[in-house]
Amino acid sequence: MKVGIIGLGLIGGSLFKSLKALNYNVIAVSKSQQGENIYKDYEAVKDCEIIFVCTAMNKTIAVLDELENVLSQETIVTDVCSLKEFVCEKQRPYKFIPSHPMAGTENKGYENSFEGLFKGCKWTITPYFGYEGITKLEKIIIALGATPIITTPKEHDEAVALISHMPMLVSQALMLTAKDSRLAMEMASSGFRDMTRLALSNEEMANDMVTMNHRNIEHAILKLYKSIGDLTSGNYSETIREIKQLRAKMF
Repeated sequence: MKVGIIGLGLIGGSLFKSLKALNYNVIAVSKSQQGENIYKDYEAVKDCEIIFVCTAMNKTIAVLDELENVLSQETIVTDVCSLKEFVCEKQRPYKFIPSHPMAGTENKGYENSFEGLFKGCKWTITPYFGYEGITKLEKIIIALGATPIITTPKEHDEAVALISHMPMLVSQALMLTAKDSRLAMEMASSGFRDMTRLALSNEEMANDMVTMNHRNIEHAILKLYKSIGDLTSGNYSETIREIKQLRAKMF
């Protein structure tokens, strides 16, 4: 199976390196990177069986549009955006299966990409336009060591607001809250460091998430506010034990 990747940032670069390590026939299109099997023009991926669009969210629609002029009806295309409703606004002439790997670090760029990024992660698939080609996509996801999860674009965007976008915003807000206390900044150690790791997120990606998913993030923040109230008004010790059990089941 010949696989194409468009965009070699953290996700695209890690996908490129991981698939090469798995002996897939993989090529990439990148404006910034050079090397073996890396090209500049979309024509390079026209004979690929499946293509991963790994560009920034604000550039993804333009790339999907461009691919309409290059690909056949049989080509499978997926994206890796952390939002799914906005890429489902129109039917494509190829087999488009929106997806999103729940993987990444606070770093960005090809220089920070690495083989094995997707091992143990969840990879959401939203087959809004049908299930044709989904088996081939799932096969690659599983080969990468990830677990496919099927859902709808709407449910996906609501969920990532709770577990990704809102936590990032809270992490950034924690930094803003503490920055004016010289002593707090001097005393901060491992707990605060871990809580604010997401504040280091890629600025372009963070801006896309906050502006494009703001309604779901606002609802998530309201739920967080209620949860804090529930913690302080109930049996705190009992609630903490329940939280620990819940987290143990998740991870």
